[in-house]
Amino acid sequence: MAITMSDAAAERVRKFMENRGKGLGLRLGVKTTGCSGLAYVLEFVDALEEGDQVFEEKGITVIVDGKSMVYLDGTELDFVREGLNEGFTFKNPNVKDECGCGESFTV
Repeated sequence: MAITMSDAAAERVRKFMENRGKGLGLRLGVKTTGCSGLAYVLEFVDALEEGDQVFEEKGITVIVDGKSMVYLDGTELDFVREGLNEGFTFKNPNVKDECGCGESFTV
């Protein structure tokens, strides 16, 4: 089981963490929502919780809770810029379908 991160994503998270000035790393998870059922969640982590799985990727600590890991195993976090838009994207091999707006997915 693994979570990976592109160089661009690692650099962006590193800058966010430096600006924040504290924290253990970045939590990647899922929540129930949207048209298709699940949506990605990114948040800073100051303390580990029971059941968390910890990955070190390109100098960044990525934390995933046990329930989300089922949906996220093998996912690569990327950061892309297209014109004036920029943001994190998820290359998740478990996704079976996504909603038309791109905000949620199903496995």
